[in-house]
Amino acid sequence: MEMNSLIFECSNMKNGEKFPVEHTGRGRDISPEFIIQNLSSYAKTLAIILEDIKHPVFKDFTHWLIFNIPAREKIDGDIPGGKILSCLGNARQGIGYGLYKYAGPKPPKGRQHLYRFTMYALDSEIDLTGLPTKKRFMKMAKGHIIQQGSIVGKYE
Repeated sequence: MEMNSLIFECSNMKNGEKFPVEHTGRGRDISPEFIIQNLSSYAKTLAIILEDIKHPVFKDFTHWLIFNIPAREKIDGDIPGGKILSCLGNARQGIGYGLYKYAGPKPPKGRQHLYRFTMYALDSEIDLTGLPTKKRFMKMAKGHIIQQGSIVGKYE
């Protein structure tokens, strides 16, 4: 089965544009809403990773990891913190700048960074025991990702 791109929109932000303040560490620091347009019928779960792709020290610095979201065409914004989210079908959040929660952009004042949301559609849940880091998640997800897509936003 050939993997096609996952197309999704992020509330109040178009690809390549400025990150809305409410979704940053200088605003309400809440996760945006996601609308998925071409989700495969084979998708069982979704995962989202937010990374600072212009971090001067850490390559693709992880801000947020959430996985095992039951496959759906809309993910509401303002996802609460916590390791396991019963409100979202027992989705799990991992370790990043946001420790088991969303943590939006907050670069040093006067420095513009680029941030990327990558969404993955998977054919199964990922049973990640121990520390749920991006690296460990990606290793476990290998072979289960059937679609992926990304949106980039900038913020300073």
